[in-house]
Amino acid sequence: MHNQLHDQLASYQRWRDDVRASIEAYQTWLDRSGHVDIQRTLRIYDLLESLRRDRLVLAFLAEFSRGKTELINALFFAGCKRRLLPSDVGRTTMCPTEIFFDPAEEPYIRLLPIETRKREDSIAALRQHPVEWVKIRLDPQSHEETARAMACLTETKAVSVDEARALGLLDEDAAHAHGARVMVPSWRHALINYPHPWLRSGLVILDTPGLNALGSEPELTLKTIPSAHAIVFLLAADTGVTRSDLEIWQRHVHGHQTRRIAVLNKIDLLWDELKTAEQIDQAIARQVDQTGEALGLPHDYVAAISAQKALVARIRADSELLERSNIAQLEQLLATQIMPARQEIVRAAVIKEMAQMIDTSLHEVMTQLAAVQVELQELSTLSGRNRNLARTMLARLEKGRAAYLEQLERFKASYAVVLKQAHSLMQDLDEAHLDAVFAASRASIEGRWTTVGLNRSMNDLFDAFTGQADRVLGFALQTRAFVDQVYMEFQERFGSPGLSPPVLDLDRHALAMQRLKQTTEKFCRDPRNVMTEKHFLVRRFYAGLVSEARRVFQQVRGDFQAWSRNALTPISTCLKEHQALLERRVDNFRSLSADLSSLQERLHQLEAQKLALGTQAEELLRLKGKILGPPTGHAAPALAT
Repeated sequence: MHNQLHDQLASYQRWRDDVRASIEAYQTWLDRSGHVDIQRTLRIYDLLESLRRDRLVLAFLAEFSRGKTELINALFFAGCKRRLLPSDVGRTTMCPTEIFFDPAEEPYIRLLPIETRKREDSIAALRQHPVEWVKIRLDPQSHEETARAMACLTETKAVSVDEARALGLLDEDAAHAHGARVMVPSWRHALINYPHPWLRSGLVILDTPGLNALGSEPELTLKTIPSAHAIVFLLAADTGVTRSDLEIWQRHVHGHQTRRIAVLNKIDLLWDELKTAEQIDQAIARQVDQTGEALGLPHDYVAAISAQKALVARIRADSELLERSNIAQLEQLLATQIMPARQEIVRAAVIKEMAQMIDTSLHEVMTQLAAVQVELQELSTLSGRNRNLARTMLARLEKGRAAYLEQLERFKASYAVVLKQAHSLMQDLDEAHLDAVFAASRASIEGRWTTVGLNRSMNDLFDAFTGQADRVLGFALQTRAFVDQVYMEFQERFGSPGLSPPVLDLDRHALAMQRLKQTTEKFCRDPRNVMTEKHFLVRRFYAGLVSEARRVFQQVRGDFQAWSRNALTPISTCLKEHQALLERRVDNFRSLSADLSSLQERLHQLEAQKLALGTQAEELLRLKGKILGPPTGHAAPALAT
């Protein structure tokens, strides 16, 4: 099954593979040319790993019975010639489900028992403990066997009212209606590792249950949904935006920076045989306009489709029905908006890192080339002269080397100051300090577990983060000014333009914490949470909040630590290279001052070095062009956020 979305995914994967190959070629160049150093090697490894692990996460959100799972089948699994995921009437996924491909493991379904909700462990933490999950092996060669295995996603169980309350899943109205037993999902979360071509390209599909499930698992609200690269929000074409649809949109979608597309599904319900095709199209167009207005989305980002008819059409190879299902409009939106936008984000990150490294390497090569040319000119003046002139030039070189070594020692002292200051700040961001911050935050809510207590605790937590972030940013600004001065002195003294210190950007972490704060405030303002003391829900929300806040703190620490370690690396590398050049020139002139007979041999060596360095510079420029060249495909225009 090939379409625009498939082609864009394949193109993105090829681009990513090409970039990885070019970065590996740069590492090979470093090894071959003798320019390798531990800091660059580690950073290159990190970049390659980030490209290898890069994923495009599409989250499908909707109230129950809007056809999310059917749409996923139609978009991605129609090639199996059957419904792979359960989406029959009355049989739909009951827990959040992530579908991806991990080549390091065999195909599987992993199911997290609903009973784990009684503990405070987050889903992210439980991922690290496979023993907590029920594992079902998949046979991707048999679509029928796979579909039967997927049926476990629909499983529910009857539990007592007390058990449902302990799990935080009790619907009081349902409890009164059904007596002593109520139905709850059997599973809290599902992970599916499946070797589908699209998933091999790095696509991750998140199928989420309806409003009640989203509200009962705060980790989805705090992390999973906000971290998705795009949200596909489904509604029913015959009803438009209902009250529960709008509630999900406002609580879980609206306000996120994530790109959003609304899908009016089930347009086949509007295919009235008593109406003309024009009348049907007009009715659908009205629903699209009203939906866009209600959700605050541009008309272009509302797609009206029939997922069920699209799936049938693809299974039966019915091109006419496929066109009428209009699923191509949604695929085009995903292909032309979401994919290029993700590529630009990844490309920008690669450019930022690789441009500086390649430019530093190019600067080193050009510095060597300039030194070779100077030495060639100097040695050319010695031709036919006596050894006294060589000794005079040697004395001048040794004097210059001594001054350079003195400057090098001052640089090392400056470097030590940066590292010492960074180490001091790191102590305020270590695990022990974070534990103390979170313990103090928990103390303000312990024993209450109400939204009032959560709000107070949240303010304490964000005050602590703001204080730490301000300290980090303040120190970073001071250190950056110090580093800038070091760079300026280096360039003035040694004439080395083009070098610049790496940038420390903590804005994304500040935004992440701000989003957490907004999500928490929204949770605390929700009448359903404010009016009633929901010990279980507030406790779980707080646990998710702390988990996400800890992750942001750790990322700030990691970014700052990497920056402080690399802030002076470009200068350090150039200083070492310049020192080596001076040492070689001194040794050469010392030899020549004793015996001018080797002059011609040395001139030939320098000419060969000049050619080799020119070749290295050309190779670096080619690599830079490959890594930093324009992305494949078309750039995405700005999308509504």
